[in-house]
Amino acid sequence: MTGKVQDVRITPDLATVSGDLGLLADLAGTWRGHGFNLIARPDFQGNAPLYLQLNQTDETLQLDPIGSPVPDRGFGQDDIELFGLNYLDKITDRFTDGALHIETGFWTTQPSTTYPPETSPGNGQIIARLATIPHGTSVLAQGAASAFTGPPTLTEGGQQYAFSVFPSFNSTPFPIPNPPTGFKINAAGSSEAKSAPAGAHGGFSEYNISNAASSTNPRTPFDTNPPDPQLPAFIDGVAMQDVVDDPILLLQSAVKTQVADGYGFEGAALNVASEPTITFLTEQDNPGGNSVPITVPDAAGGIENTLFLEGADQQGTVGDVGPNAFTSLVYATFWIEKVTHPERPPFMQLQYAQMTVLNFNILGTTALLGWPHVSVATLRKSFL
Repeated sequence: MTGKVQDVRITPDLATVSGDLGLLADLAGTWRGHGFNLIARPDFQGNAPLYLQLNQTDETLQLDPIGSPVPDRGFGQDDIELFGLNYLDKITDRFTDGALHIETGFWTTQPSTTYPPETSPGNGQIIARLATIPHGTSVLAQGAASAFTGPPTLTEGGQQYAFSVFPSFNSTPFPIPNPPTGFKINAAGSSEAKSAPAGAHGGFSEYNISNAASSTNPRTPFDTNPPDPQLPAFIDGVAMQDVVDDPILLLQSAVKTQVADGYGFEGAALNVASEPTITFLTEQDNPGGNSVPITVPDAAGGIENTLFLEGADQQGTVGDVGPNAFTSLVYATFWIEKVTHPERPPFMQLQYAQMTVLNFNILGTTALLGWPHVSVATLRKSFL
């Protein structure tokens, strides 16, 4: 809402709090479940350009309503009130229980404004996600929440995931122009073996599961401490190579099973990004072919990397990227799902797919690439 923000902000009743949160209301609570994480990182043994780390994950995500409004004051725009939830996200390896990720942050709503002019989508809300991780990286990803009815995550028209505005969560590294002026994400479902740069799996054999992990092909489970179990041929019915190529297939597998069991879906899709426009390739087997810019409604935001991560410009590096991994882009879709069945009790399910692009040089070269860090999970609202 806009106007004068109250000097005394006391939390009202639960119904009012939920009403203020709108499409974010069902996020409140504790969610638990499983997922998958893929990240490429430098191989400091010097035997290969990268180490590909693959983890099946356990996740606990706790979100608590803030309750009272958060005032946002301006000069050209009347004061507005933001409503939201704070969260704590913990992710561990599914087999070793070893820590992988911890993140704190907020989800917030934003009303329409006149200065600057921002209008909420017809069936939704302007939203934002603020995230901080111990590496010293802070992310503001903005976008929109919209209501949906029907199975989420499934592929529509051979390219886009249902109720997501993003056509790809492809895992292949891609070249960053010199100087960095943007980049193109590979098309949804594109063959990793044909993706840029030229060569099998983008030129990196670690992405080809048929190649055994070794000192010269470093990938989980090689040289991990404690060692991870040998990668299975399938995860939740999806071939491991397909999971590496497009991790969102794990979300689709869960939904397909539920649809086959007679479940229906309704809920809200949250699409957020740290950039208002992201360019995706549209030619599945031709990385040099056509591309299409995807504009995320009401998206903007930005990313802050600490000076330690940025470092100073180094001899031989490209553009403004220093010696460490530099987070350049984050986009994600969260599907809040009320899952119903004509003969069984309903339950709440949360699925998400997130792309984080890390820019860093291949060790010993001046080639700067964007390295996709893809995370997906299917969580259910927990009693605890």
